[in-house]
Amino acid sequence: MAHRAEVRGADIALTATEFRLLRLLMERPGRVQTRERLIIDVWRGDGDIGVRTVDTHVKRLRAKLGAEHEGLIGTVR
Repeated sequence: MAHRAEVRGADIALTATEFRLLRLLMERPGRVQTRERLIIDVWRGDGDIGVRTVDTHVKRLRAKLGAEHEGLIGTVR
């Protein structure tokens, strides 16, 4: 399945996992997603995926989105 994302008209290169993560977050605006929930929904419950992997992918996604992610992808502690 092909995927494509853009920010302000410019294409951004996302891995398949980053795209699934972005899509899931866009489908659930304003809802807190736990790391465990993201592992189930994005990584399809892969038991080898740790919570730090989620943090790394979110960090990379934020970097690729640039300033556009501010206010859209937050962290709740």
